[in-house]
Amino acid sequence: MTDTWVIRVYGIVQGVGFRPFVSRLARRFRLCGSVCNKGSYVEIQVQGDGSTCQAFCQALPKEAPPRSSILKIDVNREAQPPYEDFQIIESIKEAGETFVSPDIAICDACKQELFDPANRRYLHPFINCTACGPRLTILDGMPYDRERTSMGKFPMCPACYEEYTHAETRRYDAQPVCCNDCGPEVYLLGRPERRHEAIKETRRVIAAGGLAAIKGIGGFHFCCDAANEDAVGRLRALKHRPVKPFAVMARDLAVVRRECVTTEAEEAVLDGHQKPIILLEKRPEGRISPVVAPDNPFLGVMLPYTPLHLLLFSYPDGQDFPDALVMTSANPSGAPLCRTDEDILALTDMCDCILSHNRDIRLRADDSVMMFYEDEPYMIRRSRGYAPLPYLLEGMEGHVLGIGGELKNTFCLGKDSLFYLSPHIGDMADIRTQEALRESLVRLEELLETTPQLVACDLHPRYETTQLAGTLGLPLLSVQHHYAHFVACLAENNMPGPAIGLICDGTGYGTDGTIWGGEVLIGDYHGFQRFTSLVPYDQYGGDAAAREGWRIAAALIHACAPEAAGSIVETLGLCTAQEFATQRFMYEHRLNCVRSTSTGRLYDAVSAILGFCRASTFEGEAAMRLEFAARRWQKQKKTAGEDTLPHGSGPYIRTDALIREIVKKRLAHADPDYLAWFFHDRLAGLCVAACVAARAQSHIETVALSGGVFQNRLFLALCEKKLQHAGFSVLRHHLVPANDGGLALGQAVRAAVYLQEQE
Repeated sequence: MTDTWVIRVYGIVQGVGFRPFVSRLARRFRLCGSVCNKGSYVEIQVQGDGSTCQAFCQALPKEAPPRSSILKIDVNREAQPPYEDFQIIESIKEAGETFVSPDIAICDACKQELFDPANRRYLHPFINCTACGPRLTILDGMPYDRERTSMGKFPMCPACYEEYTHAETRRYDAQPVCCNDCGPEVYLLGRPERRHEAIKETRRVIAAGGLAAIKGIGGFHFCCDAANEDAVGRLRALKHRPVKPFAVMARDLAVVRRECVTTEAEEAVLDGHQKPIILLEKRPEGRISPVVAPDNPFLGVMLPYTPLHLLLFSYPDGQDFPDALVMTSANPSGAPLCRTDEDILALTDMCDCILSHNRDIRLRADDSVMMFYEDEPYMIRRSRGYAPLPYLLEGMEGHVLGIGGELKNTFCLGKDSLFYLSPHIGDMADIRTQEALRESLVRLEELLETTPQLVACDLHPRYETTQLAGTLGLPLLSVQHHYAHFVACLAENNMPGPAIGLICDGTGYGTDGTIWGGEVLIGDYHGFQRFTSLVPYDQYGGDAAAREGWRIAAALIHACAPEAAGSIVETLGLCTAQEFATQRFMYEHRLNCVRSTSTGRLYDAVSAILGFCRASTFEGEAAMRLEFAARRWQKQKKTAGEDTLPHGSGPYIRTDALIREIVKKRLAHADPDYLAWFFHDRLAGLCVAACVAARAQSHIETVALSGGVFQNRLFLALCEKKLQHAGFSVLRHHLVPANDGGLALGQAVRAAVYLQEQE
């Protein structure tokens, strides 16, 4: 028997060329042994002198493939029979921690081969290698081997099989490997064109101003020339999306630089292996139609991440083709992303051709969306390229599910110390999205080999997610919405607390039965207390008030000055006399009224008062327009914000006084852009003053910022800088969305802690 170092590597080490890398590294160090994929980890056994084995262990994380992600390495020493050389052993399935790789954008080496006429994969729409290609979206089971993917039905040709089985090649053990002689093919749905003819015809349709549906890695996109105003307008009409921005796919970085202002950090992620959509500042001289993102200083841009996208832009057929395309999710309004030919067939009246393929998508994955804050990624929608990378929280035990929220739904599976956030699912108002949630949940549970012991859901009793959680046959834990936001921020920063939570959000059901959304909490993973909130106000009109900020504005003005409210509302042009008469009747009789502390709805009201957005056509529109106005003022006047903090009075954050002041200034004809900035700055100051008061009571020096309003980078910066000026340590989100897309992580962590508390 020989002294053997047994090394277990946990993380994203499947489907990224990890075993061939280990084999090459071992041979460089002249070590004998083996490497094997165990499903939940990669096990390496090496035999040699102690110093060499130690050096090998140190080199593993430093030199690992760029697409891998190592969470931990365990090393033990055992007596094993001697090895004569170093071997790559076939996968062996074991239960335990499971790591599923996200989909990976096409690598540079495959790009070169794609357009090399001498290469046998020339113009092949599905070219990939161990460093790139689909992963999660084609996966049936673990470990990640071809027979457990949707590529299992495609036999490899002899040449591909040779590459697949030889460790010295770039395609060793690359499960989606294929070429022009084997594997999937593209076709036009309902038409005879297949393979290259299908691509050429799709290019012709788009170049002529038509609309196409295109199947990607995680679902279908609707696509058109981003510079063609008529085509973009037609797409808007068909999608019933009058002003909500569309995302754009640019041919290359040169096009992005022409259209947008970029930094090195943004370009590195744009052109990295995840290739998310990034919100970038528009250049006024750009060629993309202004109707792509009307009245918006930012443009959501991504680069091609599949070989098929690259072929759309650069197929050598002599056609003139646009260098920027609108790429937006192909789905009926409110429904999930189309995944199959059957799904997209229902939308044939929305496009002129459908470019599909026969590689099945097992799990939907929308494009991830992010912006940059302080030169770092700040996630808005976490999906393709990032999900389901887990978060490691040492010391947790048990299997749990966080079912997520009603909007921007994701779910989170906690498996002991690992917490897996799902790709973006969508909004639960549509029954098809509810079914997509059920389907995705079952699939990810199977992939991760977990059966939750407990499901955490929102406190709201009428949420569809709450109803779904109740049908799973599991013990149920209700977690207050904003506390879940708070815990999600703590968990992402690996800080269990205690901390002060400044949660600025839209709406969430409070423990007192009212609607919360502007909260200062004190707590940790175990629980919280509500220290203070915005001054509660009456929100009349039910769901209509969430869309029509003028209703909330009118109610706030009526509460401040009931006798003069009618004339003020008329002067500000908030609504007609008849509309206000209806509202006044509701005020007098307390009809269709809830108490609210929502920061998001306060933004809607101020946006209406200042004349930016009376009613929203999409979620967040009013708040976005208010932020853009404040940015205009800040940019023109170079106003950075005040370091002095306003003093609060009483138990609440006095936003009622702030609204009175803004109305007064507006009636005195103050510049609306200035008032937009004034609102941001003063609200941030009031919130920070409340945190100072919470510190005086709790002696806690850390503040966690979460909730959808913190997607507003101006408000985030004002709060963070004022908090730091006041001596606080500040936690904020990074790759977990501050909005409801991160809610499930907080739910799942709270559920895991609850299980431990019951022991």
